[in-house]
Amino acid sequence: MVDTKRIERNGKVMLLAYDQGFEHGPVDFDERSVDPNYVMKISKNGDFTGIVLHEGLAARYYDRKVDIPLIIKLNGKTSFQSEEPLSLQLCTVKKAAELGAIGVGYTIYVGSEFEEQMLKEFSRLEDEAHSLGMIVIAWMYPRGKKVAGRENDRDVVAYGSRLALELNADFVKVPYTGDPESFAWSVRAAGKTGVLAQGGKKTDWDNLEEEIGGVMQAGAAGIAIGRNVWQDENPDEVSKKLAEIVYK
Repeated sequence: MVDTKRIERNGKVMLLAYDQGFEHGPVDFDERSVDPNYVMKISKNGDFTGIVLHEGLAARYYDRKVDIPLIIKLNGKTSFQSEEPLSLQLCTVKKAAELGAIGVGYTIYVGSEFEEQMLKEFSRLEDEAHSLGMIVIAWMYPRGKKVAGRENDRDVVAYGSRLALELNADFVKVPYTGDPESFAWSVRAAGKTGVLAQGGKKTDWDNLEEEIGGVMQAGAAGIAIGRNVWQDENPDEVSKKLAEIVYK
């Protein structure tokens, strides 16, 4: 079994995600957050257990001697795709390891007409990564006509969690269903695969506190969060408050 404790604190995980520039373009950034150095500085405040980057940012901005554990996203797509998304491999597992990553991530759009291609590719990459002792995280995002309007439904999200378990992922990142009772079903469905809730779009602290509290109450392993940290005026303060919820 892979040692997942490398991205855990008190048995919990809090990843800083900075892959939005690939997926959304620079629309999520301001004058500060468009600079990867700014976000790398935020990641070093001691509250995060890892950072998620694409290959280019890792190659140019990550320093394995001083930075927190690295997770590299192996696939990606632009925001210009249709309602039936397809995200295929862009970085090899070998390259991720060479860049200092201890884990890899891969997005599968559950419900897309192209999901089979992503499922097959993930399965191959999971074998490669685990053979090198790397942590494997599945991003399981409901998308496409089959699940339109139900992207946060209890059973749809739980299906993604279960797929991650069946595919042998160490962790699965899924959207929050809106309340701890329904999200607990996703945690149950994932079995020994740890569930990480996505941070989602920027919201105010009261809403974020309630959401992350519900996530942890449901028994999740932690969170993978980006915009609600580095879009904030006081990112270090937000991350410390999040840590109090996640690690307590």
